[in-house]
Amino acid sequence: MDRRKALRNMGLALGYTVATPTLISIVESCKQEPSFEWTPDFFSKDEGAVLTKLVDIILPKTDTPSASETQVHLFIDRFALEVMDEKQQNFVKMSIGRFIEKALKDSGKEKGGELSAEELEPVLAEALSVSKEDEAKNFEAIKQYHEAVAEGKEPLLDDGISRFAFANNLRGLTIMGYKTSEYVGENVLAYLPVPGEFIACGDLQELTGGKAWSL
Repeated sequence: MDRRKALRNMGLALGYTVATPTLISIVESCKQEPSFEWTPDFFSKDEGAVLTKLVDIILPKTDTPSASETQVHLFIDRFALEVMDEKQQNFVKMSIGRFIEKALKDSGKEKGGELSAEELEPVLAEALSVSKEDEAKNFEAIKQYHEAVAEGKEPLLDDGISRFAFANNLRGLTIMGYKTSEYVGENVLAYLPVPGEFIACGDLQELTGGKAWSL
């Protein structure tokens, strides 16, 4: 399935300038048998276990597959490894670390891999439950953090804002990975690899049953 335009637009929307072939290669490389045991390339094993549970909290299984069933966690791991630069990678590592620290403290457990979805969900919900005003303040603090890194200064970022940054980025990447997965593109969204008649002002309900186009 040709998803070049969609991938390019999603990458730009999330603030990443990425060569389209890179994103396509990531999507196509995330095809593994459902039963295989996953070893992350970028994240640690414990971080990978947390990531897998979190993407399913964001996009759980309903009448469509969950995020992990479409291997979104693999996509995010490869995206972090192959697309993010070193400063972005360091920021992701720092922010997921603070997120897991909070979950471990609240649960009383010692390792991230032991955390359940029920223990992770309240931490994720708290991180994302911010007002528009606080969200703007968080983004400004994150901007100042990155500026300090670029200037070679010691960056400081509140733990709560670090968890917000991780949760917000994870939500965007989860949606991105899910919408660009082969299953969702071909079976959930409206899929027409060979364009037919152009109807400029057609009713979406009549044309696709209300589904958005995958291409």
